[in-house]
Amino acid sequence: MAGFYPQDGLRSHPDYLHPDYASTRKRAPSQPLVVIPHTLSELTGPVFGHTRLRPGDDDLTRQHEAEPLGERIIVAGRVLDEAGRPVPHTLIEIWQANAAGRYIHVADRHPAPLDPNFSGAGRVVTDAEGRYRFTTVKPGAYPWRNHSNAWRPAHIHLSLFGPSFLTRLVTQMYFPGDPLFPFDPIFNSIPDEAARERLVSRFDLETTEPEWALGYQFDVVLRGRDATPMEEPHDD
Repeated sequence: MAGFYPQDGLRSHPDYLHPDYASTRKRAPSQPLVVIPHTLSELTGPVFGHTRLRPGDDDLTRQHEAEPLGERIIVAGRVLDEAGRPVPHTLIEIWQANAAGRYIHVADRHPAPLDPNFSGAGRVVTDAEGRYRFTTVKPGAYPWRNHSNAWRPAHIHLSLFGPSFLTRLVTQMYFPGDPLFPFDPIFNSIPDEAARERLVSRFDLETTEPEWALGYQFDVVLRGRDATPMEEPHDD
């Protein structure tokens, strides 16, 4: 792990308790965590879910009889380690709201229309160079009742699986120039401003396909000084 020190990425990750994010007041541990040693089977496998991919899992616009409504986009990038080396064969799952800002979930009561042609979930495995690519629609913002007039910026959730359940990481990708950034306690729960910016994708004309879809690049760095912020702090 050349050039990596254990504390390098800690300021990149949100604290368990961030009072402005109301749910953390109940979720955050109230007592010191108890460390349970990992067993060999937990650390070494099996590789989770890689064999269950189906053709089209990476294209959320072609999973139903017709195309979904909304702005078609391509989201692509690489999964890298702290030294900038590619991390191949990593399972990435995404989930998101539809273009109107609504999830297909019984708990989502946002009075926005559901899209029968959009389920909002996809999967892909990175190639030998750590690259991935999804085709989807740009999600809409939505209210979430954390505080008065609270709205989430448009975002896509990403889950990355390594060789076992213990190597799952979860993060969110945002879109450049969103006016809701200053008002979102989840985005602002990350202490370091530079780390917050690493959650924002960048528009990329090379990724864009003419007359088809706009392209965005979003790399995921797993650890180190430039680590992509994840849901939980890292201790190593």
